[in-house]
Formats: sequence, structure tokens, C-alpha cells
Amino acid sequence: MKKFAIFILLVASLLLAGCNSKETTTNVDKETEGKKIPLIVSAAVSLTEALEEIKEIYEKDHAVDITLQLGGSGTLARQIQQGAPVDIFLSANQEWMDTLEKEDLIDHSTRANITGNKMVMITSADSDIQYTSAAQISAKDVEQIAIGNPKSVPAGKYTEEALHHLNKWNELKDQLVLAKDVRQVLTYVETGNADIGFVYESDAVNSDKIKMLATVDDSLHGPIVYPGAVIANTKHEKEAEDFLTFLQTEEAQNIMKKYGFKK
Repeated sequence: MKKFAIFILLVASLLLAGCNSKETTTNVDKETEGKKIPLIVSAAVSLTEALEEIKEIYEKDHAVDITLQLGGSGTLARQIQQGAPVDIFLSANQEWMDTLEKEDLIDHSTRANITGNKMVMITSADSDIQYTSAAQISAKDVEQIAIGNPKSVPAGKYTEEALHHLNKWNELKDQLVLAKDVRQVLTYVETGNADIGFVYESDAVNSDKIKMLATVDDSLHGPIVYPGAVIANTKHEKEAEDFLTFLQTEEAQNIMKKYGFKK
């Protein structure tokens, strides 16, 4: 009789445990249901408008909440080196991505070239400057030339390379105003605080406050390529890889083209 009573108690305990387990699982499902995975994308500031549109489209069909951290590629790369919580890095040049790869801070297998760009010389919309080539720039004609800081801004590095190739760097270095990123260059020129500036074509086509004077010949600087990669210590590897893959689709690439990018 005692054995039978013990058996009944064991069965009752197992049934009760099963009910509690189902209830716990149901509660967990309810807590996570509808929640989106947060993704932090550190990206070159020149990608701003294109990424904002892509983000809006992507979030409609995917359970992610994307936060864009935009700035100079060098500044963003240093933040990643210092342990900033980032899931994806989109650089405006290969060099900063190479740096992070050498330090094993990105997942090498996910690295891919996302898009490309061109450098252009600009002036304000109401300016009388009529240069048709960077080779024509003279220190006698202009007081201030805005460029990105070559130490941290890829657009600035490309500009420095071009001016060196044209034997203009030493002549113009006293006129140079170094900006923290390419968007600051654009602002300096738009507001008339710089006579001319060098930005990406994608920046220039999206501003009605400037006019493009000339395109900088590709042979004067290194190739302008935007690589992307998933950060090695991301907590959301699958979601990060999926978004990076989406950036390479025809849909995303068409948006990039709309904003002046060229792969």
C-alpha cells in the first residue's frame, strides 16, 4: 500500500513539473514575442541617406532594430578598437578595414566590397570660381580649401594623394582646412566658409547649395571602395550577416546608385 502511495505521489509530481515547464515556456515566448534584435551599424558618414532608406525597407520585413552610427571611418574604427559595441562596420576605404582585420576584430569570412564612389571638387552655388580641374587651383585665387583630415577621413586621404600627384599639395597646404568627416567639408563649402572643397560625388549630388566643378581623375588616387564586415565579437552574428548580405542585393544596390554610389 505504501509503495502504491509513493508511486501516486511521483506521478503527481511529474505532472505538476510538466505543467510548470509549459507555463514557463509560454511566459518566455510571450516575453520575447514581438521584440526586435538590436543591430548597431558603424558606417562612413557619406553613406547616411542611402543607409537610412535601406534601413527603413529592411526593418519592415526583418525582426531587427538597426541603429546607425555615422562618422569618419578612422574615428569609427578606433571606437571598435576600444571595444565599442558594434555589429557591422562599413568603411569608406580598405585601409581601416585592413587594420581591424589584422587585429582580428572583424569576421574575415564576412568581408565584402559593398559599393564605390568618386571624388569631386565643389564650390558654393553662388560662387564665381570656374575651375574645371584640380590642376588649376592656385593659392592666389582661393583662401580656404576644405578637405577631410587625411589621418582619419578616407576622402581626405584620397584628396591628399590627388594633390600630391598634381604637385599641388605643398603650394596649397596653407589654404587647407581639415574637417572631421566629409559632411563637414560639405557644410564648410555650402556656408561659404571654404572657397572650394573635395567630397564624394554621392555627397555633392544630394546638396543644392553647391555646384560640382570637376571630377577628380581616378588615376590620381587609390580606388574608392567601401568594404563591409561583421564585427568578430557581435552577439547577433546571424542577423548581422543577413543585413550585410542584403546590402549586396540588387534592391539595396539600386538605392545606393540613386544616391550617387557606384560599385
